[in-house]
Amino acid sequence: MNYSDILYEQFGPVLRVSHNRPSRRNAESENLLAELDDALARAARDDDVRVLILAATGAHFSAGHDLFDGFAKRSDFTPEQHWVWEHEHYLGNALRIWDFPKPTIAQVQGACIAGGFMVANMCDLMVAADDAFFSDPVAHSLGAAAVEALVHPWVLGMRKAKEFLFTGQRISAAEGKEWGMVNHVVPRAELESATLQLAERIAAAPPIALRMLKRSLNRTADMQGFRNSIQAHFDTHLLSSSTQEFKDIGARGMANSLKAAKAVS
Repeated sequence: MNYSDILYEQFGPVLRVSHNRPSRRNAESENLLAELDDALARAARDDDVRVLILAATGAHFSAGHDLFDGFAKRSDFTPEQHWVWEHEHYLGNALRIWDFPKPTIAQVQGACIAGGFMVANMCDLMVAADDAFFSDPVAHSLGAAAVEALVHPWVLGMRKAKEFLFTGQRISAAEGKEWGMVNHVVPRAELESATLQLAERIAAAPPIALRMLKRSLNRTADMQGFRNSIQAHFDTHLLSSSTQEFKDIGARGMANSLKAAKAVS
Protein backbone atom coordinates (compact mmCIF):
# COMPACT_ATOMS: atom_id res chain seq x y z
CA MET A 1 0.00 0.00 0.00
CA ASN A 2 1.18 3.51 -0.83
CA TYR A 3 0.41 5.66 2.20
CA SER A 4 -1.10 9.12 1.91
CA ASP A 5 -2.53 9.67 5.41
CA ILE A 6 0.25 8.13 7.53
CA LEU A 7 4.05 8.19 7.60
CA TYR A 8 5.98 4.92 8.01
CA GLU A 9 9.50 5.63 9.31
CA GLN A 10 12.01 3.11 10.64
CA PHE A 11 14.87 3.96 12.99
CA GLY A 12 16.82 0.73 13.40
CA PRO A 13 14.63 -1.59 15.50
CA VAL A 14 12.05 1.15 16.13
CA LEU A 15 9.19 1.90 13.75
CA ARG A 16 7.28 5.17 13.95
CA VAL A 17 3.86 5.28 12.30
CA SER A 18 2.40 8.79 12.29
CA HIS A 19 -1.02 10.23 11.55
CA ASN A 20 -0.29 12.57 8.65
CA ARG A 21 -3.32 14.79 8.08
CA PRO A 22 -2.17 17.89 9.96
CA SER A 23 -4.47 20.19 8.00
CA ARG A 24 -7.41 18.18 9.40
CA ARG A 25 -5.89 17.99 12.89
CA ASN A 26 -5.14 14.35 12.11
CA ALA A 27 -8.78 13.34 12.24
CA GLU A 28 -9.01 9.62 11.58
CA SER A 29 -10.69 9.11 8.24
CA GLU A 30 -11.68 5.76 6.81
CA ASN A 31 -8.56 5.82 4.64
CA LEU A 32 -6.24 6.72 7.53
CA LEU A 33 -7.56 3.80 9.58
CA ALA A 34 -7.12 1.44 6.61
CA GLU A 35 -3.53 2.61 6.20
CA LEU A 36 -2.89 2.23 9.93
CA ASP A 37 -4.23 -1.34 9.84
CA ASP A 38 -1.98 -2.13 6.88
CA ALA A 39 1.04 -0.64 8.68
CA LEU A 40 0.32 -2.67 11.82
CA ALA A 41 0.09 -5.91 9.83
CA ARG A 42 3.28 -5.08 7.93
CA ALA A 43 5.18 -4.22 11.12
CA ALA A 44 3.98 -7.36 12.89
CA ARG A 45 5.53 -9.47 10.10
CA ASP A 46 8.82 -7.56 10.06
CA ASP A 47 11.33 -9.15 12.44
CA ASP A 48 13.49 -6.04 12.22
CA VAL A 49 10.76 -4.05 14.00
CA ARG A 50 10.93 -4.54 17.76
CA VAL A 51 9.01 -1.50 19.04
CA LEU A 52 6.25 0.59 17.45
CA ILE A 53 5.69 4.30 18.13
CA LEU A 54 2.25 5.61 17.18
CA ALA A 55 2.60 9.34 16.59
CA ALA A 56 1.33 12.29 14.55
CA THR A 57 2.69 15.15 12.47
CA GLY A 58 1.73 18.76 13.10
CA ALA A 59 0.29 20.44 16.17
CA HIS A 60 -2.13 17.72 17.32
CA PHE A 61 -2.12 13.97 17.82
CA SER A 62 -5.72 13.62 16.66
CA ALA A 63 -9.01 15.48 16.90
CA GLY A 64 -10.70 12.06 16.80
CA HIS A 65 -12.73 10.25 14.19
CA ASP A 66 -13.30 12.29 11.04
CA LEU A 67 -17.00 12.96 11.55
CA PHE A 68 -17.30 14.93 8.32
CA ASP A 69 -15.91 11.93 6.41
CA GLY A 70 -18.34 9.63 8.23
CA PHE A 71 -21.34 11.89 7.66
CA ALA A 72 -20.54 12.14 3.94
CA LYS A 73 -20.03 8.39 3.46
CA ARG A 74 -22.26 6.71 6.05
CA SER A 75 -25.07 9.09 7.02
CA ASP A 76 -27.63 6.87 5.28
CA PHE A 77 -26.44 3.65 6.91
CA THR A 78 -28.97 1.57 8.82
CA PRO A 79 -28.15 0.72 12.47
CA GLU A 80 -27.19 -2.75 11.26
CA GLN A 81 -24.77 -1.32 8.68
CA HIS A 82 -23.27 1.01 11.29
CA TRP A 83 -22.75 -1.94 13.64
CA VAL A 84 -20.94 -3.98 11.01
CA TRP A 85 -18.81 -1.07 9.76
CA GLU A 86 -17.79 0.27 13.17
CA HIS A 87 -17.17 -3.23 14.54
CA GLU A 88 -14.59 -3.81 11.83
CA HIS A 89 -13.04 -0.35 11.61
CA TYR A 90 -13.33 1.47 14.95
CA LEU A 91 -13.50 -1.41 17.43
CA GLY A 92 -11.44 -3.64 15.19
CA ASN A 93 -8.70 -1.05 14.74
CA ALA A 94 -8.55 -0.42 18.50
CA LEU A 95 -8.21 -4.12 19.30
CA ARG A 96 -5.60 -4.59 16.59
CA ILE A 97 -3.48 -1.94 18.31
CA TRP A 98 -4.03 -3.68 21.66
CA ASP A 99 -3.15 -7.08 20.14
CA PHE A 100 -0.08 -5.87 18.23
CA PRO A 101 2.52 -8.44 19.33
CA LYS A 102 5.36 -6.01 20.05
CA PRO A 103 5.56 -3.12 22.54
CA THR A 104 3.82 0.07 21.46
CA ILE A 105 4.25 3.68 22.59
CA ALA A 106 1.84 6.53 21.92
CA GLN A 107 3.67 9.80 21.24
CA VAL A 108 1.13 12.55 21.92
CA GLN A 109 1.15 16.29 21.41
CA GLY A 110 -1.67 18.83 21.33
CA ALA A 111 -5.21 17.53 21.12
CA CYS A 112 -5.95 13.86 21.78
CA ILE A 113 -9.73 13.82 21.56
CA ALA A 114 -12.40 11.09 21.55
CA GLY A 115 -11.32 8.61 18.84
CA GLY A 116 -7.77 9.93 19.20
CA PHE A 117 -7.91 9.20 22.94
CA MET A 118 -9.08 5.68 22.14
CA VAL A 119 -6.29 5.04 19.62
CA ALA A 120 -3.50 6.43 21.82
CA ASN A 121 -4.67 4.58 24.91
CA MET A 122 -4.74 1.18 23.23
CA CYS A 123 -0.94 1.47 23.15
CA ASP A 124 1.15 -0.06 25.93
CA LEU A 125 2.87 3.16 27.02
CA MET A 126 2.38 6.88 26.49
CA VAL A 127 4.80 9.79 26.26
CA ALA A 128 3.08 13.18 26.12
CA ALA A 129 4.30 16.67 25.35
CA ASP A 130 3.60 19.30 27.95
CA ASP A 131 1.08 20.89 25.56
CA ALA A 132 -0.98 17.68 25.19
CA PHE A 133 -4.55 17.49 26.41
CA PHE A 134 -7.16 14.76 26.41
CA SER A 135 -10.95 14.73 26.21
CA ASP A 136 -13.92 12.62 25.21
CA PRO A 137 -16.82 15.10 25.02
CA VAL A 138 -19.18 13.08 22.84
CA ALA A 139 -21.79 12.44 25.56
CA HIS A 140 -22.26 16.21 25.79
CA SER A 141 -21.73 17.20 22.16
CA LEU A 142 -23.24 14.25 20.26
CA GLY A 143 -25.33 12.34 22.79
CA ALA A 144 -23.33 9.12 22.38
CA ALA A 145 -22.00 6.97 25.22
CA ALA A 146 -18.29 7.73 24.76
CA VAL A 147 -16.35 6.27 21.85
CA GLU A 148 -16.42 2.72 20.54
CA ALA A 149 -13.72 1.29 22.83
CA LEU A 150 -14.24 2.24 26.47
CA VAL A 151 -10.58 2.05 27.47
CA HIS A 152 -11.01 5.02 29.83
CA PRO A 153 -11.50 3.21 33.19
CA TRP A 154 -8.58 0.92 32.42
CA VAL A 155 -6.13 3.81 31.99
CA LEU A 156 -7.62 6.40 34.36
CA GLY A 157 -9.27 4.32 37.09
CA MET A 158 -13.03 4.15 37.53
CA ARG A 159 -13.55 7.32 39.61
CA LYS A 160 -11.53 9.57 37.31
CA ALA A 161 -12.97 7.94 34.18
CA LYS A 162 -16.49 8.71 35.37
CA GLU A 163 -15.60 12.33 36.13
CA PHE A 164 -13.79 12.67 32.80
CA LEU A 165 -16.68 11.27 30.77
CA PHE A 166 -19.64 12.63 32.74
CA THR A 167 -18.29 16.21 32.56
CA GLY A 168 -16.72 16.07 29.10
CA GLN A 169 -13.75 17.90 30.63
CA ARG A 170 -10.24 18.20 29.31
CA ILE A 171 -7.27 16.95 31.24
CA SER A 172 -3.69 18.09 30.73
CA ALA A 173 -0.68 15.89 30.17
CA ALA A 174 0.37 16.57 33.76
CA GLU A 175 -3.05 15.46 35.06
CA GLY A 176 -2.88 12.39 32.83
CA LYS A 177 0.46 11.48 34.40
CA GLU A 178 -0.89 12.11 37.91
CA TRP A 179 -3.85 9.84 37.18
CA GLY A 180 -1.60 7.07 35.84
CA MET A 181 -2.49 7.28 32.15
CA VAL A 182 0.71 8.96 30.90
CA ASN A 183 4.14 7.48 31.57
CA HIS A 184 6.23 10.58 30.89
CA VAL A 185 5.58 14.29 30.20
CA VAL A 186 8.32 16.14 28.34
CA PRO A 187 8.74 19.57 26.71
CA ARG A 188 7.19 19.68 23.25
CA ALA A 189 10.58 20.21 21.62
CA GLU A 190 11.88 16.99 23.22
CA LEU A 191 8.89 14.76 22.48
CA GLU A 192 10.29 12.88 19.49
CA SER A 193 13.75 12.34 20.98
CA ALA A 194 12.41 11.29 24.40
CA THR A 195 9.97 8.80 22.86
CA LEU A 196 12.62 7.38 20.55
CA GLN A 197 15.03 7.03 23.47
CA LEU A 198 12.43 5.06 25.45
CA ALA A 199 11.65 2.89 22.43
CA GLU A 200 15.34 2.15 21.83
CA ARG A 201 15.82 1.14 25.45
CA ILE A 202 12.89 -1.29 25.16
CA ALA A 203 14.17 -2.57 21.80
CA ALA A 204 17.47 -3.55 23.42
CA ALA A 205 15.73 -6.44 25.20
CA PRO A 206 15.56 -9.88 23.53
CA PRO A 207 12.60 -9.64 21.11
CA ILE A 208 10.90 -12.97 21.83
CA ALA A 209 11.07 -12.35 25.56
CA LEU A 210 9.39 -8.96 25.00
CA ARG A 211 6.64 -10.51 22.92
CA MET A 212 6.00 -13.22 25.50
CA LEU A 213 6.00 -10.65 28.30
CA LYS A 214 3.49 -8.45 26.49
CA ARG A 215 1.34 -11.50 25.80
CA SER A 216 1.22 -12.32 29.52
CA LEU A 217 0.52 -8.73 30.54
CA ASN A 218 -2.35 -8.46 28.04
CA ARG A 219 -3.70 -11.81 29.19
CA THR A 220 -3.65 -10.49 32.76
CA ALA A 221 -5.82 -7.56 31.69
CA ASP A 222 -8.09 -9.87 29.71
CA MET A 223 -8.55 -12.17 32.72
CA GLN A 224 -9.58 -9.07 34.66
CA GLY A 225 -12.25 -8.44 32.02
CA PHE A 226 -10.59 -5.97 29.65
CA ARG A 227 -11.59 -7.52 26.34
CA ASN A 228 -15.10 -8.49 27.47
CA SER A 229 -15.75 -4.99 28.80
CA ILE A 230 -14.44 -3.35 25.61
CA GLN A 231 -16.65 -5.56 23.45
CA ALA A 232 -19.70 -5.12 25.68
CA HIS A 233 -19.42 -1.34 25.59
CA PHE A 234 -19.26 -1.34 21.80
CA ASP A 235 -22.85 -2.54 21.59
CA THR A 236 -23.91 0.08 24.14
CA HIS A 237 -22.16 2.77 22.11
CA LEU A 238 -23.99 1.71 18.94
CA LEU A 239 -27.31 1.71 20.77
CA SER A 240 -26.63 5.21 22.12
CA SER A 241 -25.98 6.49 18.61
CA SER A 242 -29.34 5.12 17.46
CA THR A 243 -31.48 6.79 20.13
CA GLN A 244 -34.01 9.54 19.58
CA GLU A 245 -31.88 11.75 21.81
CA PHE A 246 -28.92 11.32 19.46
CA LYS A 247 -31.14 12.04 16.44
CA ASP A 248 -32.59 15.15 18.08
CA ILE A 249 -29.11 16.54 18.67
CA GLY A 250 -28.31 15.93 15.01
CA ALA A 251 -31.55 17.57 13.92
CA ARG A 252 -30.66 20.72 15.87
CA GLY A 253 -27.66 21.10 13.65
CA MET A 254 -25.06 18.49 12.77
CA ALA A 255 -22.62 21.21 11.81
CA ASN A 256 -22.79 22.67 15.32
CA SER A 257 -22.42 19.23 16.87
CA LEU A 258 -19.40 18.48 14.74
CA LYS A 259 -17.87 21.82 15.59
CA ALA A 260 -18.36 21.22 19.31
CA ALA A 261 -17.00 17.69 19.12
CA LYS A 262 -13.89 18.80 17.27
CA ALA A 263 -13.05 22.00 19.14
CA VAL A 264 -9.38 21.95 20.11
CA SER A 265 -8.73 25.52 21.22
